[in-house]
Amino acid sequence: MSTQIPRVQLLLTGDELMSGDTVDSNSALIARELAGLGLTPSRRVTLGDDRNALAKEIEALCADADVLIINGGLGPTIDDLTAAVLAQVANSGLSEHPEALNHLEKWCEKRRLVLNAANRKQAMLPTGCSLIPNPVGSAVGFSLIVNDCLVMCTPGVPGELRAMLPIMIEQLRARFGITLQKDVLRLQTFGLGESTAQQLVLDNHPDWPSEVVLSFRAGAPQLEIKLSVTRAEDRPLRDQCQKWLESLFGDHIIGEGDTRIAEAVIDLARESRVTISCAESCTGGMIASMLTQIAGASDVFPGGFVTYSNTLKQSVLGVQASTLESQGAVSEATVKEMVIGALDASGADFAMAVSGIAGPGGGSEDKPVGTVWLAWGDRQRVDTVCLCWPVERVLFQTMVAAAALDALRRRLAGIDKQSRYFDQRRMR
Repeated sequence: MSTQIPRVQLLLTGDELMSGDTVDSNSALIARELAGLGLTPSRRVTLGDDRNALAKEIEALCADADVLIINGGLGPTIDDLTAAVLAQVANSGLSEHPEALNHLEKWCEKRRLVLNAANRKQAMLPTGCSLIPNPVGSAVGFSLIVNDCLVMCTPGVPGELRAMLPIMIEQLRARFGITLQKDVLRLQTFGLGESTAQQLVLDNHPDWPSEVVLSFRAGAPQLEIKLSVTRAEDRPLRDQCQKWLESLFGDHIIGEGDTRIAEAVIDLARESRVTISCAESCTGGMIASMLTQIAGASDVFPGGFVTYSNTLKQSVLGVQASTLESQGAVSEATVKEMVIGALDASGADFAMAVSGIAGPGGGSEDKPVGTVWLAWGDRQRVDTVCLCWPVERVLFQTMVAAAALDALRRRLAGIDKQSRYFDQRRMR
């Protein structure tokens, strides 16, 4: 068993990556998993479905790496070339792998599909390769030694890659005798920007310990904050750093790991034994979609309402015609009545409502594009806020949906403190 720190390189394949039809998220996923072993890819190459170019690049990468991870090109179609090209480079030839064939047969049987010739192509692998199980999809992964380089081949479907990576990581750990492991604590937050979070840390903890690496990963709608250590003895110090962060912006912390804001809301509702609903206009069902992506949402979420037109706001939610005429659809009075209507129609204990101007048109001087009214509460108290997010339409909908969920999260958690983004985005 080797004890060296291996040099790792990545090769992403597919015409769809080169044309921009598919956005490469897999290389980031692979890099994050490798980071847990203290490994960082030294090179990343993306190529189209060109047999000669792929063969030439694989040879070059294998000559300069201990591990080459190839992502993509393992499917049933004629442009899936990885197995054939790798067999060519390794001079191994292709043969039908019995275990890969058995996997395909079971995969098809489970879905009541006939194993046709196109699917069976996925069992034709370089002779002498070892399988990497695919718990999700039809195409197994495989590994092969080429010029003293371990080549690991994976499907391009992100969900399949995600399911296979833990297996690959353990194989790398065993092969190279890797004992170093980066221990990463990930905190999910909403309502904080990277610069704001970093400045708060600098201002309040200028002597941040070097043993604990602080890093940020911005996304929509959440910001991930990571605390990493590489030695077990530094974990107590990391725990102290976590307490510092919680004291600085604990009310913005949704949870740890991969927690999503809708998941936090559902967990709080379940703990409180209450049900929730939503009434949406400008977000077009995104709040309900975020909630129903979480397994077990039906325990606390009987349903929601997408009332895009004024007519439906009246007929479904009972919003008064006089309110819409005098105040408009994007108003405090309207979203308050939407909350009450959602509570009445669903029988839920709590509800949230949004109505706004997603753009790019439809704004006015008083209500510019990006204006949105949010309301949330129960039959005893409904809170409201008017915010402005003048961003492109889908991002607007994403952030507004998350803001509504976060407002209800705070209410269910008993957090009276307002979020920072309320002051930053509040309509003046």
